Amino acid sequence: MRGFGYGAWARVNKAVQVGLVAALAAGPAGAETVTVAALGDSLTAGYGLPDGQGFVPQLQAWLDANGVDAEVLNAGVSGDTTAGGLARLDWTLTPEVDALMVALGGNDLLRGIDPATSRANLAAILEGAGERPVLLVGLPAPANYGPAFQQAFDAMYPELAAKYDALLEESFLGPLTAELDARTARGRYMQGDGIHPNREGVKVIVETLGPRVAELVARVAAE
Repeated sequence: MRGFGYGAWARVNKAVQVGLVAALAAGPAGAETVTVAALGDSLTAGYGLPDGQGFVPQLQAWLDANGVDAEVLNAGVSGDTTAGGLARLDWTLTPEVDALMVALGGNDLLRGIDPATSRANLAAILEGAGERPVLLVGLPAPANYGPAFQQAFDAMYPELAAKYDALLEESFLGPLTAELDARTARGRYMQGDGIHPNREGVKVIVETLGPRVAELVARVAAE
């Protein structure tokens, strides 16, 4: 069709995919709402943002707007490492929790924790999730720790996702730099500290992670 280029088709195709996943996630009439615990750090907790503007509230709004029958619990704690997330896993996974989103590792990077330790902690979290479906959200390691550290850290997310049959989103902050250089993304989408997204940044992140969470909910509905 004239005037209907690849970019426009890609956007329509993505919308169709989101609609299909949302329909699956909604489940049959009368099905119970799926409860998803978002286990993470300050990125999940909504550090530096007013109530209603953080990741979990914006994700919840996206799910509601797209007809996904799910409730997201904010289990994000600022400053938490993978070890911290593991330590509070048992009381996060209450009986009503049906699925788990894990977004940890940023503070391990900031502290230079051995990737083998981070990997072991994440593996224990995925193991502890039991039969609950999991979405694992990663972060890429910077180059300043050296190539061996970077390779080991970056590899742990896809390898663990494959081992434990978890859904994978490779980078929490990736959507912010996918079409922009890092400098522009920091100025437009990040808070003054250059680490945490602002309201608009969270919105962009949710546009990518929302469909993945819908997939997670669909896994619960399909069981």
